[in-house]
Amino acid sequence: MGARTKIITDPLSDNNPITIQVLGICSALAITVQVENAFVMACALTFVLTSSNVIISLLRKQIPGRIRMIVEISIIASLVVLVDQTLRAFFFELSRQLSIFVALIITNCIVMGRAEAFATQNPPGPSLLDGLGNSIGYSVIILLVATGREILGSGTWYGIRVLPEAYMGNGLAVLAPGAFLILGVIIWIQRTVTNNFKDD
Repeated sequence: MGARTKIITDPLSDNNPITIQVLGICSALAITVQVENAFVMACALTFVLTSSNVIISLLRKQIPGRIRMIVEISIIASLVVLVDQTLRAFFFELSRQLSIFVALIITNCIVMGRAEAFATQNPPGPSLLDGLGNSIGYSVIILLVATGREILGSGTWYGIRVLPEAYMGNGLAVLAPGAFLILGVIIWIQRTVTNNFKDD
């Protein structure tokens, strides 16, 4: 496997940001009641993470070390504002539901972590792949959590009914404990498949 291929595939399994690194848990629990919300958040984070990685990589040699973190946060915040305003303009109802969570992308440890650990030390090409790989890894997990919560909680998937009308829904699935349980099962499966059990 080539180095560039590994950059994009590693976050999908062996080093997934949620199931292995246990980052970005807040959004994985907060916006996964419905698949539609999770999908929009996944798209938003993908845009912000890949774009910030590339921009920070391009500027890495011009950013003074003493203000590096401030510049990184400013770039990420600008991209988040762009996403938020786009949602307000074209998807107003979704924007109302997700506005606070979209804003929290600024402090998402996945975005800041990849900017600091990878983009500041690598050229734009690998940084783009790193951002894309981590975004996909994050997106797959929150979409799986949202799928489980929406089906169990409402009997629907992306608003489409998949269980009989008589299904009353499982109230636990739409609450935070249900999200923890589903995410826990996914983490257990992921770590079992990758044989990634680390002593804490």
